[in-house]
Parts: sequence; structure tokens; C-alpha cells
Amino acid sequence: MSEAAQETAAGAILTVDLDAVAANYAMLKKQAAGAEVSAVVKADAYGLGLGPVARRLAAEGCRTFFVADANEGAALREMLADKTIPDAIIYVLNGLFPGTAGLYARARLRPVLASLPELAEWRDAGPEVTGTLPAALHFDTGMNRLGMSAADAAMLAQDETQTAGLEISLVLSHLACADDAAHPQNAKQLSCFREIWERLGPRFPGAVASLANSGGIWLGQDYHFGLVRPGVSLYGGNPFTGRANPFRPAVRAEARVIALREVAPGETVGYGATWNAGGAPRRVAILGAGYADGYFRALSSGARPESGGVVHIGGAACPIAGRVSMDMVAVDVSSLPEGAVKRGDMAELIGPHVTVDDVGLRAGTLGYEILTALGRRYMRRYIPGPNGKRDKEGRGQA
Repeated sequence: MSEAAQETAAGAILTVDLDAVAANYAMLKKQAAGAEVSAVVKADAYGLGLGPVARRLAAEGCRTFFVADANEGAALREMLADKTIPDAIIYVLNGLFPGTAGLYARARLRPVLASLPELAEWRDAGPEVTGTLPAALHFDTGMNRLGMSAADAAMLAQDETQTAGLEISLVLSHLACADDAAHPQNAKQLSCFREIWERLGPRFPGAVASLANSGGIWLGQDYHFGLVRPGVSLYGGNPFTGRANPFRPAVRAEARVIALREVAPGETVGYGATWNAGGAPRRVAILGAGYADGYFRALSSGARPESGGVVHIGGAACPIAGRVSMDMVAVDVSSLPEGAVKRGDMAELIGPHVTVDDVGLRAGTLGYEILTALGRRYMRRYIPGPNGKRDKEGRGQA
């Protein structure tokens, strides 16, 4: 089937603007001048596609990447090994799982060690792992999720045997409230991390320190240290609470109109008969996407004004009518002029008129979750694709 035919037959299309990702990366480099800007590409680059996104960021000068687990890291290494940056540094945020040291070594991955048992296992990995063993050390400064303690840091600063044979290249912690610049937790964590770094910096002269995520970069230079770790901001999501989003949107999700229906007064639409046309006839467009495509069931129409999804179709915003199902969603287009929407048209689920953060708010969650849940059924296209042209074949494959 030709590419044009595939696009015509696609129920939903996801367009990823790699130029926007590059522009966001450039903005972050400017904001964090003096620090290395890495890229957090876990969860398939937040749903945008690990291979295309990582290769574009590499072309923009990114050399350090963060993934969640070793399988993601091994896949990324393979994607970058051919002709991009075979020497890329890849950190695994979730640390070292028991019995996986060989995989880390073969794929040249660096575990982010968050406990003394992990540190010991990496240090004593055995004959399958030879040479230097690069790693990061993760310390908890108030998140209470992963990380060693300040007391562990003091011990490691004194006891060289704990890290014998290891190459500690990074010391990091993670901010809990960076989305809110006024939150006192930020200053508290900064103070704690600074004390840890003052102990360990001299102990590991080849290491750099890292505290700031996307929101943390905007907290000021004190938070930047040697390396910053943006994630959602690269992909156009808003990392702030109560503040305008300065980043370019990188995703557009569209669903095709597969049917138009006239709904008589008093009739209902969808599972559970939760939406009623009321006292007047209504017009409804049926779109070819649903929760299997990452358009959450929580976007079903609801009683509260802020709940229920909205799509942009026929030049206007129109609400979801009834429940989002696996493969379809109904939209009330009664407010549009007759003929403004026809079978085969595309409706914007996420894009310039309906941002990913708007969708997250209406679903009762965050834009992060919307991005990372984007389904694999979309026909994916990347702008630009290979050789600087739009990639009409891009369906999310690396």
C-alpha cells in the first residue's frame, strides 16, 4: 500500500515536530548556560518515539541521555550506535536490578545507584564485567522515593573501599516541587544537595552534580550545577504550575471523522447512555480514535464544566458527547454550520488549539501522562524526517 493510501486509511494520525523538540532544547541550553543539558528520553521519549527524538537531539549536540530501565537503555544504545553518537552517555534512572550487571556492561549503560546494596553489586559485578565501572550516585533530599541518605554520603566520602573500581561520573538528586517556584521544598532540597555535593565533589573529581529537572532549570543558576535533566519541556509540555508555557508544542494528534449522525430529541449516545440530546435534535461526529489510542476514558463528557474532552473540528471547539470507547469517540458538532464537518475530515485531539496540558487537565491528570500514553495505533509522521524532509513513513519505529 502506498504511503498516501495508508494515510487516507488511518483512523488517527500523530505528527511529531522534531524541529519543535530542537527549538525547546535550544531554549533550555540558553536558560541553563554553563551547564550541560542532557535529555530524559524514558517512556519512548515521553511517547514521541525514542529513536527519532534521540537522534534529533544528538544532532543538536546532546550527548547524555536518561532512560528508566536497562531495556530502554540497550534499545537506545543500538539506535545511536550506527552513525550518530556511539559514545553517548546513557544513564538508567531506576538503578541496577539484581543480576543485570552484564547487560549494563554490554550496552555500556551507567546505573544510577540509589542504595548501598546496588552500589555493592555493581562494584562486585564479577568476571562478566571488566574494566572501569561508570555509575551515578543518587541521593534523596526530600522526595522520599529513591536515593541514599546524607549519612550515606558522609560515609562514602570517608570510606574509599565502598566505591573501589567504580568511576563515579555523576551525583544527583531530584526536586519534588520544581513546578512551583515559590514552594519552600525547593530551597530545602537545594541546601541538602549542596551539602552532599560539598562532601562528595572532592572525593570524585571526575563527577558532575545534577539537581534540576525541567522546572528546576527556571529556579535559577544555583540549581543548575554541572548538568540539568529536562524531560517534558523538550516535548512541549508545561513543567510549571500557574505559569504560561514557553515551550513549543511538539505533538499533534488527529482523528478522522468516520460517521455523522442526527440524534433525535431525548436520544442518547454511547455506552451507558450517559449523554442525552435533550429537547432538540443534535448532530454528532464519530471519530476513529479512543482510549486504545491514549485518548483517556476520563475525557468522557461529565457534569462538571472543566471535565470532559474538547476537540477542535470545523474551525471551532466541540465537546465530547458520552463515553470515550476503545476505538471511537462521539463529538457534539451541533453548534457548527450545516456541512462544516464531513466524513473523512480530521479533528484535532491534541495540537495548537487543544494543548496536551489542556487535555490532561480535562482528564484529571497531567500532560505528562497524556504524552506517555499515546497509543501505537496512530499512523506516525515526523517533521522533518530523513534528509530534512517530512517523514511520511514515520510510524514511531526507530
